[in-house]
Amino acid sequence: MNKLKPELQEQVIGALVEGNSIRSIERMTGIHRDSIMRLGLRVGEACQTASDAILRDLNCGHIQVDEIWCYVGKKQRHVHVTDDESTVGDFWTWVAIDSDTKLVPSYVVGKRTAETANAFVTDLASRLANRVQLSSDGLRLYLEAIEAGFGGAVDYATIVKAYEAEPVGPGRYSPPKVISQEKTQIVGLPYMDMASTSYVERQNLTMRMQMRRFTRLTNAFSKKPENLRAAVGLHFAYYNFVRVHQTIKTTPAIAAGVIKTRWTIRDLIGIAS
Repeated sequence: MNKLKPELQEQVIGALVEGNSIRSIERMTGIHRDSIMRLGLRVGEACQTASDAILRDLNCGHIQVDEIWCYVGKKQRHVHVTDDESTVGDFWTWVAIDSDTKLVPSYVVGKRTAETANAFVTDLASRLANRVQLSSDGLRLYLEAIEAGFGGAVDYATIVKAYEAEPVGPGRYSPPKVISQEKTQIVGLPYMDMASTSYVERQNLTMRMQMRRFTRLTNAFSKKPENLRAAVGLHFAYYNFVRVHQTIKTTPAIAAGVIKTRWTIRDLIGIAS
């Protein structure tokens, strides 16, 4: 049981979901980093369980899916043959977002494999109460996964974007510009004007901004897969249930009819009590 006072727990969790690192929170609050990590892990795991139970029978319209990279323990090029590759190296967070309500109904943290793709799409399909239009990039792993998860009960299209050559010099860390895109009808009758991955790509930026371990070109990274999964669970519970989004003027969970009243950070902590 964490012995921090409730107001200190709120301060810590609030700082975590706004993208502060554990060591920066330690400096700001005077709370030892081990206590911060234990609290984040406990609340994050509880948020995963709560989200799994609540996000069911969803009436979504247009779902976009994508995956975002990070690493655990060490980067893939440093993984040795004696390492357990299931616990270190490249990890991917597979994310689905409803472009209408901005709700994230499903996410899975794992490797970029057919097994993880199937688990992600099957989980997504199990949460939906109606037929949806689904959009993804051209990653081939989605094709078999969507067939296995949805069968023919989906309107699915892919969007493949071509980017300009990577710039060199001072601007080399700027994102490349899209120079063309090709949309392809895969299953069903998707409305091609609505086929897009823009919202889920913007969600990738939100994740990098609000979870320190996803920030590029820094030494912030997860040491264990369970820490990464807890951080992602905390992020999406905050994103879905607590954070008011400017475009919809409420939380995604309220916009989607999942809950009626906005949650608070104290509510997230209370789930773990």
